[in-house]
Amino acid sequence: MSNVRDLRGVVPYLPTPLTAEGTVDEAALKRLCDHLIDEGVHGLTPLGSTGEFAYLDFAAKERVVAATVEAAAGRVPVIAGVAATTTRDAVAQARRWAALGADGILAVLEAYFPVPDAGVVDYFTAVADATDLPVTLYTNPNFQRSDLSLEAIDKLSHHPNVAFLKDASTNTGRLLTILNRVEGRIGVFAASSHITVAVMLIGGRGWLAGPSCLIPRQSVRLFDLCMAGQWDAAMELQRELWSVNQVFARFNLAGAVKAGLRLQGFDCGDPAAPQPALTPEQVEAVRKALAGVGAL
Repeated sequence: MSNVRDLRGVVPYLPTPLTAEGTVDEAALKRLCDHLIDEGVHGLTPLGSTGEFAYLDFAAKERVVAATVEAAAGRVPVIAGVAATTTRDAVAQARRWAALGADGILAVLEAYFPVPDAGVVDYFTAVADATDLPVTLYTNPNFQRSDLSLEAIDKLSHHPNVAFLKDASTNTGRLLTILNRVEGRIGVFAASSHITVAVMLIGGRGWLAGPSCLIPRQSVRLFDLCMAGQWDAAMELQRELWSVNQVFARFNLAGAVKAGLRLQGFDCGDPAAPQPALTPEQVEAVRKALAGVGAL
């Protein structure tokens, strides 16, 4: 496996398979990891948004990271999600995931009360200081009560362990501003809310996204076309795949990914309550989108 700091490509946000009792289904998770690696993805992210990190306790998160590291077996890097409302808890997670063999950290700030910029920078700095692993900052203005401002990103980009940023806004202009501002100090990854070819064109390194679990082969093909500078062919494929992004934007992300995987023969259970599972009509919409891109 190459140096994680050189990471580029398609890195799926893994769902957390749950049994009917609500415990982590490690066998289902490992089977999915094997499948995604066989399809050519460049890394795996347990405990991202699709992984329902906000609904799992520490012990469950620990099982998810351990199972993913075991399944990856050094074939691709594992970028494990760290998310907490307290800095102390985030630091504990980062250290534990490093001890379990994770290759990198995806850092999220959960905030109930808004946190000022200085507090946001302190939180991510503490996570970056906690281990030697490269850290990916996660900015998601649609869901986060306290998000990373341009100033905070700029400041954190000077930390030796902050290697990447994943931006889940829909604002490609903001991404270009960030790329110009950080001057190559950190690499930028897109989310499924972005038109990924556009992000690649302006200097992105790839994408970390839940829907890539369902279209891994097509996503890798799209990435390869971008890397080869075949922008016309890339846009043709992007237009086709966009229907998948659109259907996922309509529903609960974990529910939609799990519904799609079930249709593909990977039963990951239902989303953690109180999140709803998809209705039969919604599952049909997911089925149609996947069938349309040859993913069923």
